[in-house]
Amino acid sequence: MSTSVLFEHPLSEKMRTWLRIEFIINQLDEIYPINKTIEALIFFRLIDELLDIFERGDIRTQLLKELERQKQKLLMWSNIPGVDIKTIDQINNKLKIQSDQLIKSFRIGQQLREDSLISIVRQRLNIPGGCCSFDLPYLHIWLHFLQENRNNQVKAWIETLSPVHKSLAIILNLIRQGGTFRTQTSLNGFYQDNAIGADLLRIQLETQYLMYPKISGHKSRYSIRFVPLDKEHNVIPLKFNFQLACC
Repeated sequence: MSTSVLFEHPLSEKMRTWLRIEFIINQLDEIYPINKTIEALIFFRLIDELLDIFERGDIRTQLLKELERQKQKLLMWSNIPGVDIKTIDQINNKLKIQSDQLIKSFRIGQQLREDSLISIVRQRLNIPGGCCSFDLPYLHIWLHFLQENRNNQVKAWIETLSPVHKSLAIILNLIRQGGTFRTQTSLNGFYQDNAIGADLLRIQLETQYLMYPKISGHKSRYSIRFVPLDKEHNVIPLKFNFQLACC
């Protein structure tokens, strides 16, 4: 029985950043609790990547603007006859709560940057084998703390990301729900269309085709070229259907 795989591709720079943040935070949740050295190194490397993203732009301002944009969209929907006003009000209230939490929170990533253990580990991550016990005795002893103590500290670190995580979750959920999957047809492994005002493409592709999409585009237009996993033996069908949502 064939199954489908979901691919997502950003059509704006802000969406590209948000998807990367979501990807990293989801991994942080998956790696908790930390029981082994390899899990600890993965955790600290993810934190390092996340802080690098935070340092490249004003994520808080971007999220606050998007929360306000979503509020305005809800206001427009509330004027459409037959719309469930109660649901609109509930979502609007969630958006307001997240805006308030973002405004009141510390500078994004500040608490993680200032943590002594995270700071020390970050300095050694780009050195091959640089996190050995003789290089980082602090990390070595931390890994031998009681599991409960280590869990509490990791949980506290992750909790500092809560304002970003929750705001991003509701924003991405609304954006994703704003696009409806429709059946499209690829000819010779190629498809293109307009994407006026869209931020995200979502593609559902059957695994039976043994291929993946290579997407290029921006807010006005995009193109999709399907590439076989094995270019020597797999052949792209002349014509096949896939599911596409433009959000």
